[in-house]
Amino acid sequence: MSRSPRKTPKSPSLQLGQAVEWPATPDAARLDRVPNPQAGTDYLVRFTAPEFTSLCPVTGQPDFAHLVIDYAPGAWLVESKSLKLYLASFRNHGGFHEDCTVSIGKRIAAEIKPKWLRIGGYWYPRGGIPIDVFWQTGKLPKGMWVPDQGVAPYRGRG
Repeated sequence: MSRSPRKTPKSPSLQLGQAVEWPATPDAARLDRVPNPQAGTDYLVRFTAPEFTSLCPVTGQPDFAHLVIDYAPGAWLVESKSLKLYLASFRNHGGFHEDCTVSIGKRIAAEIKPKWLRIGGYWYPRGGIPIDVFWQTGKLPKGMWVPDQGVAPYRGRG
C-alpha cells in the first residue's frame, strides 16, 4: 500500500526551503522546531555530526569533534537544516570542548523540550589528550531502547 507524500506548507518562519546566511556565532544562530507527527509515541531521533569544528578559546587553533545527539521527542522535533546551521556557527567560536558540547545539548533541550536528550562530544586530541564529553537531561523514558553511540574510543596510531 503506497501513500502519497504529506504536503507540508512552506513556512516563512522556518529556514528550511529558504536561502539563509550562515550564522556568525552560536548566539546568532536560530534553531527551528517543527511539530512531531508521532508525539504520542516514544521513539529515538539521532543526529551525528562527524566533522564538527570550533576554536580553542586560548590559542585560536581549530578543534574537531564527532558529535552524537540522541533525543526522545515530545511535541517538537529539531528541524535538521537549522541544526546544521547552528552547529556550523561554532566554526569561528572560541570555546572549550566541555562548554561547546554541553551548550549545544542545553540549547536543543531548551528549544524543543524533549522527553530525554543525550549528547556525546568525542573530541580529537589536542596536546595528546582526547576529551570525550557527555551530557543528558533526566531519565530515559521507560522501555525505550537507545543504541550505543557507536564512536570508538580514541586509540591513536598504535
